Amino acid sequence: MFVITGVTGRTGAIVADTLLSQGKQVRVVVRDAAKGEAWKKKGAEVAVADLGDQKALTAALSGAQGVYLLSPPNFAVKDFVGDRKALAETVAASVKAAKVPSVVFLSSVGAQVPAGTGPIVTVHNAEAILAKAAPSVTFVRAAYFVENWGSVLGLAKSQGILPHYGPIDVKFSQVTTADIGAASAKALLSPADGVRIIELAGKEDWSVNDVAAEVSKLIGKPVQAVSAPVEQAHAGLLQAGLPDPMAGLYAEMYAGFAKGQIGWEKPGSLTRGTTSLADGLRSLI
Repeated sequence: MFVITGVTGRTGAIVADTLLSQGKQVRVVVRDAAKGEAWKKKGAEVAVADLGDQKALTAALSGAQGVYLLSPPNFAVKDFVGDRKALAETVAASVKAAKVPSVVFLSSVGAQVPAGTGPIVTVHNAEAILAKAAPSVTFVRAAYFVENWGSVLGLAKSQGILPHYGPIDVKFSQVTTADIGAASAKALLSPADGVRIIELAGKEDWSVNDVAAEVSKLIGKPVQAVSAPVEQAHAGLLQAGLPDPMAGLYAEMYAGFAKGQIGWEKPGSLTRGTTSLADGLRSLI
């Protein structure tokens, strides 16, 4: 039995669907029972639990041979970093109590860096906490999500622009959630001996100009990438509606990417996905 969290999002849903398609027993964890109905129809068991509820989560993990975990964003809290650290501690305690033998956790590029990475520091903390939670622990350090472009596709369609904080002509690692889900399912089926780190990039590296060109093809109208200085990110994110201090954390992350502070720990041993940029963007459009 594999237990999958995050099935109301993209990566968890792909992991669960991949395992079900291979005839594996799957139990999905949802906070709302109504959101589990579709999974019941697919043949999955459904457990209702909040990741922050240790008792309920331990019950949901009972009997699992492997579990897929992530740290979902919670923009409502004032101390985002502290809140996510507390969540990781609760999850780790649940994994230990349920005696789960194998864990796959969705982490991020740059998770090896202890500070100066914005929200990525939360998965740095989670890795340290989860590393000893089970005999087998795999951290999937994923590149920048291609699906993140969905937040500005409205501007691409209405104004023909694709905004970005930082350079638009430099190719960098991006990856689709389809590739993240596939790699995570594979990791669950082949547990690590101890701690394993998978640094996951996309099929190729793409620049913001590359993304704009693909969006242009998909929507059938010209789209131009537009660069803004990373120093303007904090104010711009506040204006866009992101609460402070989350805007500050994301501004720090943009600066970290621009300065090269956020990158791969072992760039020579990257795992590459197979999904094209066009296919990743097509699902958003």
